[in-house]
Parts: sequence; C-alpha cells; structure tokens
Amino acid sequence: MNTPDHDPVDELASGYVLGTLPAARRREVQQRLATDDAALRAAVDRWEQRLLPLSALAEPVQPSPALWSRIESAIADQPAPAAAVPVRQRPSTRASAWQRWWGSLGFWRAVAATGFVAASVAALLPVTSLFAPAAPQYMVVLVAPDGTQPGWIVKTQGKDRLQLVPLGTTTVPEQRSLQFWTKADTWSAPVSLGLVQPGRPLEVTIDQLPPLVPNQLFEITLEPYNGSPTGRPTGPILYIGRSVKLI
Repeated sequence: MNTPDHDPVDELASGYVLGTLPAARRREVQQRLATDDAALRAAVDRWEQRLLPLSALAEPVQPSPALWSRIESAIADQPAPAAAVPVRQRPSTRASAWQRWWGSLGFWRAVAATGFVAASVAALLPVTSLFAPAAPQYMVVLVAPDGTQPGWIVKTQGKDRLQLVPLGTTTVPEQRSLQFWTKADTWSAPVSLGLVQPGRPLEVTIDQLPPLVPNQLFEITLEPYNGSPTGRPTGPILYIGRSVKLI
C-alpha cells in the first residue's frame, strides 16, 4: 500500500518533466500519455506548471561553440525511431507554451548556468561522453506545503557547496526569521544550514556534512528571531522539497 507521502504517479511525472528518467522509462510515459492516462497527464501538467518559472532563473548565457557542436553531432547521430507514437493533440494553451519553451534555443541558453541543462540533455540524448562532471549534481525545488508554487530552488556548486536561489519574495513577520534545514533519511535529526534573507540567494558550505544523496529533505521554516533556540525546527514549514540527482 502506498503511504500518503508516496505517490508513484506524481513521482513518475516529476522525473519525466525534470528529464531525469532513463530513456526506456521516458518512452513508457510518452506511450501512457498518448493513451490518455488522465492521472498521469494531470500530474505532468502540475509539474510543468511548478517548474515553468525556472526558465527565468538565470541570465541568458552563450555556450561555447564546441559544446553546441557536440550536441548537434549527437543529435545527428541518433537513429530515427522505428515507429512514432501517435500523440493526441489537446487544445491546451499552457501545454503549447510549455512545448515552445522546452524546444526553444533561449531555454537551453538560460538554464545552462543552473546545471539543469546537463540532466535535460542527458535524458534526451543517451550519450554518456557529452558530460564528465567531477561530482554528482543535485537540484531541489522547494514548494509551499500545499504544493502550488515553487518558492526557492537549491542547486549544488561542486561537491561541498549549495546555492539557495529565491523565485519570489516571502513576507516574514517582525521578530521572526527564515531558517534553512536539511536531513537525509539515515540522519537522526535535521541540520541547520543557516538563516535566510527573504528574496536573497544564499550560498552554503556543506563540507562538514555527509555527501548529498537522492531524496534528501530540504526545508525552510519560520523561526524566532536569530533562529531556532533548540537546534531543531520549531516553526511551521514554509517551503519543502527533496533532492533529485541530475548527473
């Protein structure tokens, strides 16, 4: 039996939209969408809506000519599929906007600075030689507990640093503070990563912590001024998410 915290359909949809599924699993999702799997379609739509604001996260950058040449070569080398899976067209304005965003050169340039491009390209092109990262890269989308909108993202910077990036602003009452926490499943308690200024990015050194792992919990709570007096979260959770290994 699935627990309330584990929804396999939602988990599958998140991997599909993030581009972290293996190629065979991705084809399976596409086939299910083509047969009008309503639950999966709804979950994919929700994840697309959550992650669409990430396209504005980074300033556009110009990747090196060598990188684009390697990507173009990899695309040219891919064999044509034996049979295309027919996909029923749905009159969805938001879905069309997502498809234009996903396929645009501007999107790839904008997200190149975030590390998200590596996972997306790797998922679309099964060519392991395109990227050779020195350390695993992770990304976390922190959303409000009701799951309606992403508020922050967490991305790794090398093997011992994290960057917390706001996607909007958070109103904090007087004499209260935002505090950033993480906890792997094997840890006995959350560990504080510091106080957070509303609307400002934060870079955190994590060289004193165990290496990050997939599904590691991250959250931002509302605490008393200058942080929790107990070393544990005491206030309500404002944003929460779990890590996804990109590469």
